[in-house]
Amino acid sequence: MVINKTKEGTSLVIAVEGRLDTMTAPELETELKAEIDGVEELVIDFAGLEYISSAGLRVLLSAQKIMNRQGEMVIKNANDEVMEVFEVTGFVDILTIE
Repeated sequence: MVINKTKEGTSLVIAVEGRLDTMTAPELETELKAEIDGVEELVIDFAGLEYISSAGLRVLLSAQKIMNRQGEMVIKNANDEVMEVFEVTGFVDILTIE
């Protein structure tokens, strides 16, 4: 998995490439926790994401809970397979997905 971060003021964009699973989710969680303080707009770009597991969903849920208190979070560019996981798990009702 590759994580690219771009921070401008109170806006943070995190682009994730590869697989977000039990092996890689802790890395994303660590990156988010290190950067999320003071962020009012969090964009997670999944254009390069091939797969997401329940461990990845847990990281997204945790980030969403934090962002509910301090701003907004948007998921962008999820492919059909990732969108299907979001739909089956009900995450389409929890997350803002564009």
